This record gives sequence, structure tokens and C-alpha cells, in this order.
Amino acid sequence: MFVHAAQLTWDQFWAIVSAPRVLAALKLSFGTALYAAIINGVIGTLLAWVLVRYSFPGRKIIDAMIDLPFALPTAVAGIALTALYAPTGLVGQFATDLGFKIAYTPLGITLALTFVTLPFVVRTVQPVLADIPREVEEAAACLGAKPWQVFRHILVPALLPAWLTGFALAFARGVGEYGSVIFIAGNMPMKTEILPLLIMVKLDQYDYTGATSIGVLMLVVSFVLLLLINLLQRRIERP
Repeated sequence: MFVHAAQLTWDQFWAIVSAPRVLAALKLSFGTALYAAIINGVIGTLLAWVLVRYSFPGRKIIDAMIDLPFALPTAVAGIALTALYAPTGLVGQFATDLGFKIAYTPLGITLALTFVTLPFVVRTVQPVLADIPREVEEAAACLGAKPWQVFRHILVPALLPAWLTGFALAFARGVGEYGSVIFIAGNMPMKTEILPLLIMVKLDQYDYTGATSIGVLMLVVSFVLLLLINLLQRRIERP
């Protein structure tokens, strides 16, 4: 891919990657992936906490369902989410009555990515949380620490490296996700068209130069962002 893109001059490459349609798809792909990763950073941590700290009927079933996005084909997930969030769907009809749409909007893309990337956060935080003895939290409480102080000084330092790993994995998966998004996105240029779909459009048009240039842009931006997250994680882990 880099070899093919290297055949272009800088002006030719820049003209391709700075086109308004490409920039709109870039903003949408990375923006929705970021929002989904943040949402899962909160929801995934809470789910991991509940699954580790509490015993209740159906806990094992919920724990198994967390991995459903891994086993479910992404196209099937996309069709199911579209049926759910479309204007005629169960949730989509309720949203329409409230005056807004979910399917065929950036919100729908974010929800699809949230579903697909949730296991990454849960499965990275869950084992670390399980290794934290509950007695440590109880001892801190006995010494007068308030719940937010226990969370801030005991749980956050232990969970943050794993949380960042899950966040990075969820973000990376979200940026490159294709199958579950194309159905719910609507694929409208400049509105709901994601970068992976734009690459496929270029390939269908036999525009291999455009496809490889967009692919290089996507790869470089993803690498830089993941590198920054990795550096932040190493800085946090440093004693």
C-alpha cells in the first residue's frame, strides 16, 4: 500500500486525502470510534465491576453475552441493529416519536460501534479488577476513606493501565469497522460515509491510487493516536 502510494507526488497525494469527501469520512470514522470508545470506557468498566463484585441470578449468562460481538458476524450485527434502530424498529420508532432519528445518522454509527467494541474494555478491565482484594477497599473504608477516595486512590491506579488498553483496542476496532456499520449508516457521502466504505467505493471504481492513499492516511492517523495512548499508558505505569 505504501509502495503504491509512494508513486504519487506529494501534491497528488495531498489532493486526494484533503478532498472534502475524504475529510468528512475521516472526521466521521474517527469521531464515532472515539465516542464509542469513551462510552464503552464507562459502561464496560461498570459491567466489569458488577460481574466481579456481585453474585446474582443470570450473572454467568450476562458474562457470556459480553463476548457475543466476537462470535456474531459483523454483517448480522449490522442488520440486527438496523432493524432495531430504523424508523420502523422498536427503538427507532420510539426515537422518531421524540423527534430524532438513530439509524442513518452518526448516532446510529456510534451505537453500532459501541456494541461491537464493548468486549474489549470489559475483558481487559475484568481480570485486573478481580485481582484487587476486596479487603483493601474495606480496610481503606475502615480507616475513614470515603467511597470516592477509595475509587481515586486504590481502584484508579490499578485499573487505569488496563482501561487504557481496552480503550485503545476499542478505538482501533471502531476505526476500521465495516460490516456492522454499512447497514445502519446509510452511506450518504459527506454525511454518514465512513472511511472503510470510501475505500471500497474507490476500489469498485478501479481507483486504486485513491484507495491506497486513503488507506495510508487512515493507517498513519491511527498509528499516531495509538502511539500517543501507548506512551500515556507507559507513563502511568512508570513508578
